Amino acid sequence: MRELKITMFGPKYVGKTTLLTAMYQQLEDKSSSTNIQLTPDLNTARLLGKRLAELKSLSDDFEAKLGIQTTEAAAGPNSLRSFVFDLGKKGSKPSLRLHFQDYPGGYIISQDKDEQKFIKNMLAHSTAVLIAIDTPSLMEVKGRWHHYKNRPLEVTTWFKTVYQDLQSPRLVILAPVKCESYLQDSQSATELLQRVKVEYGNLLDLFSSDALRSKVAVVIAPVQTVGNVFFSRIEVINGKPHFFFTKREYDAEYNPQDGEQPLKYLLQFLLKIHLAEKWGIFNFIRNWLNLDRQFKKVVRDFTKDCKTTGGFEVIQGKEWLNI
Repeated sequence: MRELKITMFGPKYVGKTTLLTAMYQQLEDKSSSTNIQLTPDLNTARLLGKRLAELKSLSDDFEAKLGIQTTEAAAGPNSLRSFVFDLGKKGSKPSLRLHFQDYPGGYIISQDKDEQKFIKNMLAHSTAVLIAIDTPSLMEVKGRWHHYKNRPLEVTTWFKTVYQDLQSPRLVILAPVKCESYLQDSQSATELLQRVKVEYGNLLDLFSSDALRSKVAVVIAPVQTVGNVFFSRIEVINGKPHFFFTKREYDAEYNPQDGEQPLKYLLQFLLKIHLAEKWGIFNFIRNWLNLDRQFKKVVRDFTKDCKTTGGFEVIQGKEWLNI
């Protein structure tokens, strides 16, 4: 079984693991209406199960803080967590392995050569990158804490360093998380979308350059990673912001929204690579899908309702996503 690597990218505390948990949980909840099956390995099930329990426990409190968990690597890059899923048709042998790579967000600004090398290799060998964006930091107080929390300058610099002379297409998904407060109506969703475009303008300019425009598909896909908690206030303690969230109903339960959308875009992208010409290291996908024509149909059916409105937008690379 072939394996594809996907990087969960972003600084610490933005919610990379929470995003992945919502993606998996949403697919599980909607499994009755799809023939796709995503099976985590035992370690992944344990890690996501722990995070899911933490998120569901937020329903026990009317007000809570989010984003206090972090990925630890006591022994350096070799001890980092991985989230591995086998993907296939329900009740059938898996067709593909998806390897989501996680890392301590502090690596993005690290001066340690080994940690810098790890980030570079991870981005260079990933088919897709999901950039988690802390939405309240982006939107509140005119974005005062955006650079502090989301590190857009450092994120852009890493792509400038790694995405040089690409030999094969890539997918980059900008995923605002903890965005429940900003998707309540079409106006607020439009404001969120426009703020992402402005604050990540330098990164989007890089992707739209002559050298990368034809090779990098870019999508904005917000995910309501908890669903029942909304931004409440910011407390600044010792010069650092602490974000608080509150429920609007006491009995509201954990209910993420649109978590399956990034996965749909990812599978749509992989299928399009298959339908295109020969593309370097990803050429094996052509052989894989030729051998599993039934699964190809399952992917088509699963991805046909990728969202493009309500805060979602394909910024560029529609040719890599239209199947």
